Amino acid sequence: MATLSPPVTLQVPQTGEDGGGSPPPVYRRGGNGGRGDRSPDYGSRLRRARLGLTVAVAPIVMLFVSFTSAYIVRQRLPTLDEKNNTYVRDWIPVNLPIALLLVNTGLLLLSSIAAELARRQITRQAASTPVRPIPGASLDAGKGLPWLGITVVLGGGFLTGQWIVWRLLADRGFYLTTGPSSSFVYLLTATHAVHLMGGVLVLLYAATGSLLHKPVAARCIVVDVTAWYWHFMFLLWVYIFALMWFVR
Repeated sequence: MATLSPPVTLQVPQTGEDGGGSPPPVYRRGGNGGRGDRSPDYGSRLRRARLGLTVAVAPIVMLFVSFTSAYIVRQRLPTLDEKNNTYVRDWIPVNLPIALLLVNTGLLLLSSIAAELARRQITRQAASTPVRPIPGASLDAGKGLPWLGITVVLGGGFLTGQWIVWRLLADRGFYLTTGPSSSFVYLLTATHAVHLMGGVLVLLYAATGSLLHKPVAARCIVVDVTAWYWHFMFLLWVYIFALMWFVR
């Protein structure tokens, strides 16, 4: 006589859709090579940093545009002589040390080139960091000339040259209060020098981060943004130099 076995109850796993079980694991790819959502997205950080640089540079451009307008208008504007009660032109062409200014321009050009080489050097270093632990990998991306330090030295040379220019102007009788023309020369060059000193401080910060062995990705963003700012400072100086030279 056949014996019937008791029925076996099979439990079907529930999914999260019915509310009776835990949902299946979901794997997401992060923005940095699929390392998860918590990993920093280098590309997004770099884009945000460059956008911030653009926002910071815009007021500087507007400032020098206003200086240019005032410079040109004041050059053609006569003033009232209270003694004679007549309008006179008090704009005296400034005897600029052109040779030294050309040397300073060359120093700033070389520093801009060095900043670009530093940016490319640290970018290659950041790109090669993930494969450095592989045995037998031979990468020289982190080697080469210290372009960051060379940029700082050349930038310091430019600022020193500008200080010598101011001394030469004083020796030639052109002081800050001599007249409107000399006042504008000091205003334009000094304002540019102050903004350039800000770039030097950021470069020193990036160099200090390298000595302290900070993450290469963070240093790469700092150097990248500062290099573009340095290029902007060079182009701005060429504009100022041309304005002082041709509009006298």
